[in-house]
Amino acid sequence: MKKLVTLTLSLFLALGALAQGEIVSKYFDRFADNEEFVKASISAKMFSLFTELEAGSDDEKEFLEAVSKLKGMKVLYGDSVSQPKKLYNEGIADVKKAGFEELMTVLDAEENFHFAIKEKGGIISELILVSGGKKGFSVLSIYGEIDLKNISKIARSMQIDGLKNLEKIDERNDKND
Repeated sequence: MKKLVTLTLSLFLALGALAQGEIVSKYFDRFADNEEFVKASISAKMFSLFTELEAGSDDEKEFLEAVSKLKGMKVLYGDSVSQPKKLYNEGIADVKKAGFEELMTVLDAEENFHFAIKEKGGIISELILVSGGKKGFSVLSIYGEIDLKNISKIARSMQIDGLKNLEKIDERNDKND
């Protein structure tokens, strides 16, 4: 009986891990052959390689600690696509349908950003960003064990366009502390 319970729990945990990054994967599949989009996927192995680096400063130590808990990141980005507003609205609908909790929305004359998280028991397992503007559309998923205090440091270090807005999450958390 114990083996059956252990096997069942292991199966559910594995399926939960596979579900992470699911929204971005949907767009990866949808636009697989579309050259207007850049598609990038960073595996847990890549993040684990970061942790083997020797940290010099406190900032580098914090970055390496935060990265060590990540399981992956997927990004789909197009800076000149047809119907970016429609894609943005579809992305927001997909995020809501998947049970993500809205964290922050930034509405701008040039581009809109929607941040949402999946959280259980106080642990954030996935952060998703959907952005859309006059010409571009992107969707990004970072999954693993996520600490919002360190996520903006990761974003700055990786220098991915659009992630500069993650600093606003950090600012918001500092005000709440």
